[in-house]
Amino acid sequence: MMYGVAYRILNNRENAEDLIQDAFIVGFQKIHQIQDEANLGGWLKRIVTNKSLDKLRMDKRIQMVDQELAIENTTEEEAQIDPRIPVEVVKKAINELKEKYRIVLTLYLIEDYNHREIGEMLQIKESTVRNQYKRGKQQLLELIKTSRL
Repeated sequence: MMYGVAYRILNNRENAEDLIQDAFIVGFQKIHQIQDEANLGGWLKRIVTNKSLDKLRMDKRIQMVDQELAIENTTEEEAQIDPRIPVEVVKKAINELKEKYRIVLTLYLIEDYNHREIGEMLQIKESTVRNQYKRGKQQLLELIKTSRL
């Protein structure tokens, strides 16, 4: 589970493996801080997520720019990914997204963080997260559509 989180954010097997080792060291060093043992998995997942985002920042590969653009409110139903599409097609399309969109979609759709939490992790406004989620999802749907032609 922890490797999956790191890999989806970093998109690199070796970096994800190294990061997991570092995250477990941090976890063992700070295990005394956890108050409810039932939350151990979530706590470690958060460490991995934060360390993954820190790694991207240090590599200067992530450049989340705050955008003051308002989200367009539409009355049409939000487009959904057809459940008949093979998982491998969706995974490939996610990996082809711009990094800022890939990270937001991964954290929101796969890791189940909300927009506020993602904004705090990425140090950007919640409205920016919502915009990047919306744009990323649109690009993802387009990539999937073009890969099926």
